[in-house]
Amino acid sequence: MHDHGGGGGGVPWAVVLPAAGVLLLAAAYLLLVRAGTGGGGRRHPRLRTASFLTGCALLAAALLPPVAPFAHHDFRGHMLQHLLIGMYAPLALVLGAPVTVLLRALPAARARRLTAVLRSRPAALLAHPVTALVLTTGGLGVLYFTPLYDATAAHPGLHWLVHAHFLASGCLFAWAIAGPDPAPARPGVPARLLVLGAAIAGHAVLSQLMYGGFLVDMQAPVAQLQGAAEIMYYGGDIAELLLAAALVATWRPTASTRGVSLLGPRARGRTRHESTP
Repeated sequence: MHDHGGGGGGVPWAVVLPAAGVLLLAAAYLLLVRAGTGGGGRRHPRLRTASFLTGCALLAAALLPPVAPFAHHDFRGHMLQHLLIGMYAPLALVLGAPVTVLLRALPAARARRLTAVLRSRPAALLAHPVTALVLTTGGLGVLYFTPLYDATAAHPGLHWLVHAHFLASGCLFAWAIAGPDPAPARPGVPARLLVLGAAIAGHAVLSQLMYGGFLVDMQAPVAQLQGAAEIMYYGGDIAELLLAAALVATWRPTASTRGVSLLGPRARGRTRHESTP
């Protein structure tokens, strides 16, 4: 199993670096919230701030002891870590509406440029729920049914790259399905529920194949494989039910017509003054 700890009695970089990264992420979000609401306009909802900070806490729990050492030596721990990094933390982070926070903190001109990027065709393709589904569920298949998982044991850089992929693809999937931030060319709720159903079915198939030992390509005891498959099956179902609940809770029928509301109060004021009649 993996062993990428900072042994040898030196500085435990495997603990220090993830902890510092998560703290920086939380601090950056809070600073952007303060910058976006400093003009006396609409306050950022506290529940969104709490959600983002919860996501940071879940990410820290996945990357720090006791979960990280458990994941390095037991495949069940790895699966728990994967669920936290790839499903639970992304959902909480996305529900914090980080894109809206960033846009409100930026000057009007920069906010418009970023909005234009988000509305571009490449962004629309990347943010489509089907693309996000392929990156998340497809990534699981590549990791567990090819030699990739065992390769990460010998290459710490590859190990962290896989973590980064699951965090990014998990955030992308949560954003495409139920993010409160606007997404380019987001399909309607029935289509997103259909994609979410496909994700649930995909996780079920992968976990059942893993439990039965079919097609898996990794070195792990049978008991650990079966335990990890159960964690994937039940833990994934809970995460996807939470995502479905978030979709219902954050759905706004007229969200696609509220592009100007992305900007902060000062930015909106400048936008109105700069526009032509």
